[in-house]
Amino acid sequence: MKAFDETDTIYVRELGIDDIAPVYHLGEEQFTSDLYPYLYRTWDEWEVIGLYNTDPEYCLIAETDSELAGFILGTIISKSSWTYGYILWLCVNPKFQRQGVADKLVDKVVARMIEDGARFMLVDTDPTNIPAVKFFNRKGFGNIRQHIFLSMNLSKHPYYGRLIDYEHQKAERAGYRRTRPTIRSRKSEGIPGEVAINPLVNESPTDLIINDE
Repeated sequence: MKAFDETDTIYVRELGIDDIAPVYHLGEEQFTSDLYPYLYRTWDEWEVIGLYNTDPEYCLIAETDSELAGFILGTIISKSSWTYGYILWLCVNPKFQRQGVADKLVDKVVARMIEDGARFMLVDTDPTNIPAVKFFNRKGFGNIRQHIFLSMNLSKHPYYGRLIDYEHQKAERAGYRRTRPTIRSRKSEGIPGEVAINPLVNESPTDLIINDE
C-alpha cells in the first residue's frame, strides 16, 4: 500500500481491508447518540465496507507508528454537467487532535477529487458539532444550509399498540396449543365393536384384517 508524507510523524495512506474494523470502531466511539444523534443513527460498518468497495481512492486513514490517528471517507457524485466531491465522514482520534490530522486528510482527499474532475465540494455534519463547523469554515467551506430532522416515537402510535396486542394474543394461542394433552391411540383389546386407530401409522389395506367368524 502506497503511503504519503512518510517523512512526517503522521502520514496518510489509502484504507486497506485490515483497516475496516479499526475505522468502524473509532467512528463508533466518537459518533455517540448523546453527542451526535444524527451521526450515530447513520454510522455502521456498512458505511466503511461500502465506500471501501466503491470509492477506495477517497477512503484515507492517518496513522503514526501503526496507530490509527483518524480517517476520511468520501465519494464523487456526477449530475448533469457537474461533478461533486462529497466528504461523508471525517473522524480524528482524540489522542491526536490538534496535530493537523484532519487538515492532512481533507487536503489529500480534496486534491484527489480535483484530479478526478470534481469542481465543487460538499460536506455535512451535525449542526451541534461546532468544532467541525469551524474547521470546515477554516478550510474554505461555506454557504451553510441546515436540514431539519423530525422524529416520532412509534411505540405511541395506535397501530403499534394494536400490533403488540395481536402478537400477545398469538403467543397465548400458541401456548395453549402446546399445553393441550396429547391424545394417544390405544390398541384393541378384543372388545367387540372397538376399533383402534393410530394416526401416525399409514396402514395399507393388507394390514387391516377382518374376521367374520
